[in-house]
Amino acid sequence: MKIFAANEHQPVTEDQKHIIALPNDADPLAVDLGGVERIDLHFPKFTDGRAFSQARLLRQRRKFAGEIRATGDVLIDQLVQMARCGFDVAVLREGVDIDDAQRQFDRFHAFYQGDVSHPLPHFREAA
Repeated sequence: MKIFAANEHQPVTEDQKHIIALPNDADPLAVDLGGVERIDLHFPKFTDGRAFSQARLLRQRRKFAGEIRATGDVLIDQLVQMARCGFDVAVLREGVDIDDAQRQFDRFHAFYQGDVSHPLPHFREAA
């Protein structure tokens, strides 16, 4: 997962037809993805996790292969779960250290449950 500081992210503008910012109350199954290369999913508060579900639906049901980017109130402790749900990029909220964020992936490197990248649970994988 790529991690950006808040000041490194440019919001989506109307002339960028290949990028869409999907509101967290939108149905990702109903969105026209023709020509879309990147989808920005927004976390208005760290307690609002609807973007996790949107990312997973986009990856698993819509088979979206482009970039899914997390924006908004993105905290360090959410990053590993974001990657497991299908996010490629996370834009940290203002004041969060990128080096601290990257260390989360060093702490948690294997899981028993399946996810978007590895659908089979650990016990079902070939030895």
